[in-house]
Amino acid sequence: MKYSSFHIPNSTFFVTFSLILVFFSALPAAGQEFTSTNFQVLDPVIQPGGYSTSSSFRLNGVIGQIAIGTSTVTNFQVSGGFLFYPQVSTPVVTATAGEEQVALSWTASEGFLGWTVSGYSYGQATVSGGPYTYTSVGNVTSKTVTGLTAGTTYYFVILPEDSLVPSNRIATSSQVSAVPTAPAAAPTQTPSDGGGIVGGGGGGGGGGGGGSAALTGFVFFQGRSYPGREVTFLKDAQVIGTVSATADARFSKTVADISPGSYTFTVYSEDAKGNRSANLTFPVAVVGGSTSNITGIFIAPTLDADKTEVKQGDSVKFFGFSSPGAAITIQVSSEEVMLASTTADKDGAYLYNLNTAQLDFGDHFAKSKSAILTEISTFGRAVSFKIGQLTIPKGFTKCPEKGNINDDCRVNLVDFSVLSFWWGRVLTPEAKAKVDLNGDGRVNIVDFSIMAYYWTG
Repeated sequence: MKYSSFHIPNSTFFVTFSLILVFFSALPAAGQEFTSTNFQVLDPVIQPGGYSTSSSFRLNGVIGQIAIGTSTVTNFQVSGGFLFYPQVSTPVVTATAGEEQVALSWTASEGFLGWTVSGYSYGQATVSGGPYTYTSVGNVTSKTVTGLTAGTTYYFVILPEDSLVPSNRIATSSQVSAVPTAPAAAPTQTPSDGGGIVGGGGGGGGGGGGGSAALTGFVFFQGRSYPGREVTFLKDAQVIGTVSATADARFSKTVADISPGSYTFTVYSEDAKGNRSANLTFPVAVVGGSTSNITGIFIAPTLDADKTEVKQGDSVKFFGFSSPGAAITIQVSSEEVMLASTTADKDGAYLYNLNTAQLDFGDHFAKSKSAILTEISTFGRAVSFKIGQLTIPKGFTKCPEKGNINDDCRVNLVDFSVLSFWWGRVLTPEAKAKVDLNGDGRVNIVDFSIMAYYWTG
């Protein structure tokens, strides 16, 4: 058999080969629209979402994820709500200058939504804002940096690290500075008649040394609170002063004449409703003649609720104060953690109405935290509430035992109207359980007397 030869042009071959590759290759598909009977998501644009690890797996990025949250091999969990990302609170840093050294200490960072802090690094620079030279110091909350030049201003930041290998720096504190001092000059020494050594500057006559009084130290505080509100400072649980925050919630204060030694300083504030913040506590070693700078203080937001018990499906109102413009995250405990977000207004106030339909029956608590740019506070004081069959506004410690016919924890004209309706009528089983207050099977003047006793208005 004779075969005829033929020539395929290069361009034709390239097009044909490309079509074959397209036909047999798996191509990525982009979702344009998701629908069901009760929701619709149009044109989702979802970027890769970071990484997750355990002892046996690591996931780098995702193509798309409608539900949010954190998951592990031993405990799968998805958190409902708006889109959130893992965070840690930024450390509050103290820097105390010494002789050719600076002692650094900082508050422990608080992980949120998956981050676990396994250690810290400090950044060091001689120019404000860096560039910094970073050194890892392990899972500690203090470090003395030695070998520094006296009279030079050094700038430091603290960076929490996650538990991955290699670790990642996941937050940066506010910058703090200190100026190391020169070593103290040795006292003048003069041989005595007996060949010993005596201190210089001594007095004569009946003894009495010529030593000078010990130098005292200073502590400088700087941070954020609530607009125009008073910030209170304590040293070893004793109040040592107050200062009012400015309209943008910033505050600063210097405490002078502190004897050298180790102390525990505490800072707190109260909002416009009289709710007190959580305490922030800092251990500080005060050095005579030196200033300990404590910067990056971010007092956590206050939080309150308008109800102590909420009928499932009703709304509970959360409110509080923080710095103006702060991004507020509210975490509500349930079988799955629920998250909500809002923003503080120009006066630092914030408000969020939470629908409780997805919360389980029983006791719950909520807490909130603030973020402004790279600064993230710890969680503040928690507020508790209960999901049940009744809605009880805050301030009512207990519902009236009788007369609360419409289950609003009040006895008022509404209940009076219902009771009046059943006057002289034959009670149904349901009505008897509600309006027959004395249990005699009918509504009469005795029931109205009982209602008057429990009247709340």
